[in-house]
Amino acid sequence: MDSERAQLSSASTTLEELVAKVTAVGERLHADGEESLAHELFEVERALRGADRRLRGVTVRMRG
Repeated sequence: MDSERAQLSSASTTLEELVAKVTAVGERLHADGEESLAHELFEVERALRGADRRLRGVTVRMRG
């Protein structure tokens, strides 16, 4: 089970990195007046954050 937890922890780190990248692009687009595109990326950001929370929850339950 330790191997699976390590894999999930790695996936969570990857999600955090993706969130940062998507957010940065969204903020740049917003600053450039591309409101619609920025909004879409902020929706993606929220979905990725939700996925990360769920993934972390599974990882915690695996320890229990």
